[in-house]
Amino acid sequence: MFKISLPDGTVREMPQGSTPGDVAAAIGPGLAKAAIAARVDGELVDLTRPFTGDAALALVTGRDEEEALELARHDFAHVLAEAVQALWPGTQITFGPATDDGFYYDVMAPASREPFGMDDLPAIEEKMREIIKADKPLRREVWSRQQLIDKWTAEGETFKAQWAAELPEGEDLTVYWSGDDWLDMCRGPHLPSTGKLDPQAFKLMRVAGAYWRGDQKNAQLTRIYGTGWLNKKQLNAHLTRLEEAAKRDHRKLGGEMDLFHLQAEAHGSVFWHPKGYVIWRELEAYMRRAIDGAGYKEVKTPQVMDARQWEQSGHWGKYRENMFVIPDEVPNVADEGPLVSNDADWMALKPMNCPAHVLIFRQGIKSYRDLPLRIYENGCCHRNEPHGALHGLMRVRQFTQDDAHIFCREDQIVAEVQAFCELADRIYKDFGFTYSIKLALRPEKRFGSEEMWDKAEAELRDAVVRAGLATEEYGWEELPGEGAFYAPKLEWHLTDAIGRTWQVGTIQSDRVLPERLDASYIAEDGEKHRPVMLHRAIFGSYERFIGILIEHFAGKLPVWLAPVQAVVATIVSDADDYAREVTERLKAAGVRVETDLRNEKINYKVREHSLKKVPHLLVVGKREAEEQTVAVRTLGAEHQKVMSLDDAIAMLKGDATAPDLRP
Repeated sequence: MFKISLPDGTVREMPQGSTPGDVAAAIGPGLAKAAIAARVDGELVDLTRPFTGDAALALVTGRDEEEALELARHDFAHVLAEAVQALWPGTQITFGPATDDGFYYDVMAPASREPFGMDDLPAIEEKMREIIKADKPLRREVWSRQQLIDKWTAEGETFKAQWAAELPEGEDLTVYWSGDDWLDMCRGPHLPSTGKLDPQAFKLMRVAGAYWRGDQKNAQLTRIYGTGWLNKKQLNAHLTRLEEAAKRDHRKLGGEMDLFHLQAEAHGSVFWHPKGYVIWRELEAYMRRAIDGAGYKEVKTPQVMDARQWEQSGHWGKYRENMFVIPDEVPNVADEGPLVSNDADWMALKPMNCPAHVLIFRQGIKSYRDLPLRIYENGCCHRNEPHGALHGLMRVRQFTQDDAHIFCREDQIVAEVQAFCELADRIYKDFGFTYSIKLALRPEKRFGSEEMWDKAEAELRDAVVRAGLATEEYGWEELPGEGAFYAPKLEWHLTDAIGRTWQVGTIQSDRVLPERLDASYIAEDGEKHRPVMLHRAIFGSYERFIGILIEHFAGKLPVWLAPVQAVVATIVSDADDYAREVTERLKAAGVRVETDLRNEKINYKVREHSLKKVPHLLVVGKREAEEQTVAVRTLGAEHQKVMSLDDAIAMLKGDATAPDLRP
C-alpha cells in the first residue's frame, strides 16, 4: 500500500497501481467529477498516472484557474491538430503549445491543396466541436524513440520523424491518444477526456506563415491561432477586450489624430508629426522637472562608439546580434577573446547608454563625497530587432530612453532605490496608472559571484519594503531567473484602462559593469573602491510609453498632454473676428489652441474635432460675440456649457497646466 498525503494533512493508503483519479473517487463523487489533473510531489500529472510510491497529492479542479486554463489550452491545440488531419488527410503536424490567451498549431497542408487560410477556420472549428462532444478519452502511453521514428516515417510525418530522431537515444517518450484513432507525441499532462473542454469556449482567430523550427531556411508552415477559455463567459469577455483594444490601437488613433506614421524607408523608426511631437516634448519637459527635483544631472553621449568598448562592457558577447555595427560584418568572437586585429576600426550604434555614462563618471577623480552621482540622459538607442517583432510604437529599432545611472557607495544603495521607488510611484499616479512591482532574480547565465547576487537582490528587496510597496496591493512578486546578465532588477508593470499590463520602469543594482569598465572613487580610507551602478528608467522609452498612453486613454489624453487643447469654431462668419479674439486670449494664457473658421455646419466641425480627440471645443456665434461668452463642448460630455470668456479661459488654463514634480 502507498501512503498518499493530502493538503489537509490526512493520509490515505492506496494499493499499488492506484491513480490520483482513484483517490478523488475514494473521497467522493463530486470531487471525482470536478478533478481534471493532479500535482504529485509538486509535479502536474494526469489523473490516470499511477503512483510509483508514497506521495504528496493535490487534486486540480476548474477552480484552480491558472492550471486549468493551461491544461485546457494545451488540449484545444491537440484537438485543433486532430480536426485538421481529419478534414484533410495528409496534413503534417509539428508543434502546438498553449499561449498566454490561447493556443496555436503549426501544420503543413497536403500537396493536393493550397496552404490553409481564414476561409478554412469555420470548418475546423466545427470539427473541433465534434471531437469535444465525442468526449474522447485522452490516454498516455510510453513509447521508445525508435517506435516513434518508425511510426512518423511510415505515415509521412517528416517533421515529427525529424523531431523524434533528435531526442536522446534510449529515452522512453510519451504519446497521448485521443480515443483509439489519433495520437500525438507530447509530454503532457492532459485533461481526462476531450469532453472536459467547453465546446463554446474557444475561437480560431487567424492564420499566419511560420517556418519549421523558426528558421527561414526551413519549410514554410501555416500557424493556426486560437483563443481558448474555461467557459463561454470568459471567451466573450476576452473577445470584448480584443474589440476594445482594436478601437484603442495606437497605430489607428495615431493616424486619425495625425500624430506619427511608419513607413518602409525607415522600417522600425518613427516619423513624428508636429502634433505627435508636442506629446513627446511635453513628456520630456515633465520628466526634466522630475529629475531636476530629484537631483539628477543631464548629459548627452555619442551615438556611435568603438566596438572594443562594447566588448569590454560584456554587451558584445551577450548582445551582438541586436547591435548595428559599422561596417556591418564583424567576425564572431568569444566574449573574452580579442575582438579584431589592431588595424581594424569597428564601431557600433549604441543599444543602451550605460557604458557611455561610465566613461563620463571616469572623467576626473571622484571622491566618496561626490556620491551619489545621478547621471540622466534622454538617450537615443538602436537595436536590430527582428522584422517580425516590430510593432508600431511598442517595438521599434530606434528609440529614446528616459535613462539614468546612479553611481553610489554600498551604504547608499537602499536609500537611492527607495527614493526611486517613491519617484516612480508619483509619476505613474500622475498618469492614472495602477501598477505591480516584480523582483527579477539571477538568470542561469550571468556575470558576478553568488555573494554579489545575494547582496544585490537583498538590497532591492529591502528598498521596496522600506518604500511600503512590497504588499499585495502592489502585486509584489519575485521572478526567479528573469534578471539581466549583470544585475537583478525591479520591474514596474502598469495596468491600463482595459486591464492589460505593460512592463515599463526598471531599476537594476549592478556591480559588474563598474568592475569591467574600471570605474572607481576614492573612499574615506584613501583607497580606490568600486561604486555600485543603479540603472533606472521610468517611461522605459518615449515611443512605447506614448503608445501605451494613447491606448490607455483611447486617444483622449489628459488636457496637458493633448497636442491641441482647444479649438474655437464658428457657427457663422459674422463671429470670425470674435473667434480670433478668443483664440489670441487663450494663446496668451498658455493654451494650445486652433481656430476653425471654415464655412461648414457646426455639427460637421464637432464630429471632426471629436475624432481628433480635441479636449475642448469652444463654439461661438453672433450671440456669443455680443455677450462675450463661449459655448464649451468638452470631449465625452453629453451637454455643452455656456460660460463667460474669462471663466472659460481660467478653466482651460487650469486643465492645460502640466504636473510639476519639483519640490
